[in-house]
Amino acid sequence: MASKDDKNLKRVLDKIASMDEPARRVMRRMHDVIVSAAPELKPRIWYGMPGYAKSASSPVLVFIRNDDLMSLGVSEKATLEPAGGSDGLLIPAAWYFHDLDEATEARVAEIVRAAIE
Repeated sequence: MASKDDKNLKRVLDKIASMDEPARRVMRRMHDVIVSAAPELKPRIWYGMPGYAKSASSPVLVFIRNDDLMSLGVSEKATLEPAGGSDGLLIPAAWYFHDLDEATEARVAEIVRAAIE
């Protein structure tokens, strides 16, 4: 019998597989980057799109969306740092993307690791 985590992962992968190209390819790669950066995160569907949390019952910390634009976001439950250090008031919480390259993947991995600390 499949665990809840296995069922949730299947739902996330099915959601990504249902997307049109090129979003399907890019979102699958984004999923892979997220779970590689933080293997302890458990994927699940959150507001209709892939979300990643420390457990099936804990709050989503990181999510990806494919609406009009693809985006990576961190929820209010994530560890967030103001832009410009502790003196800044703006807190980055979402980033749009249309494709991934090595530099973007590295930055995504940094964002994900920072969000779960």
